[in-house]
Amino acid sequence: MGRKVRITREMILEAAYEILDGSGIGAVGIKAIAEKLGCSTQPISWVFGSMKELKKELFRYANAKIYEALPEQMAGKNAIDAFFASGVYYISIACDHPNVFRFITVDDPMDTIGEPVRDNRSIFSFQFDASAANLLAEEYDVPPEIIDNTVRDIVIYAHGLAVMMMHDSFRLPKEDASKMAYDVAVKLLHVIGIDVTGA
Repeated sequence: MGRKVRITREMILEAAYEILDGSGIGAVGIKAIAEKLGCSTQPISWVFGSMKELKKELFRYANAKIYEALPEQMAGKNAIDAFFASGVYYISIACDHPNVFRFITVDDPMDTIGEPVRDNRSIFSFQFDASAANLLAEEYDVPPEIIDNTVRDIVIYAHGLAVMMMHDSFRLPKEDASKMAYDVAVKLLHVIGIDVTGA
């Protein structure tokens, strides 16, 4: 008789992530995960207790997994190039992993994690991409309140574009979408006196 394989939390989350990535959150269920792992549903129920708890953990796991390569993409770049790299990365997630993108950035996190992640404040009361705003303010000597609003507007445009790309099924190449985001960012930065084109 073969030795039993111990089903770990990591194995369950990775299987759930693969189902999410391939078929969307609606396909993620304890039976589907068990089938993927070749085990009964018991270890999954034992580890997480409920589907609600599993989704809560999957939300965190998917966020960490999908963004794990971003620091490497930004490493060694000046502030503006790192900022643009993060935008291209974000749009690429929407194109290459639309189901994961929808789950972590479009679906209501309150439905997923079941807790007030924003203390009931509007999302617009938070600083958008604070690290990029701080780097840009320092590198280009622009007052933080001015750069904060510009970064917010660039992020809003990039997010809207990414959502559209998620639905577009590659009818518009992601390189074209990235160029659109870049062009808008260049224009908005130019308005506040930051010329990134060298012209």
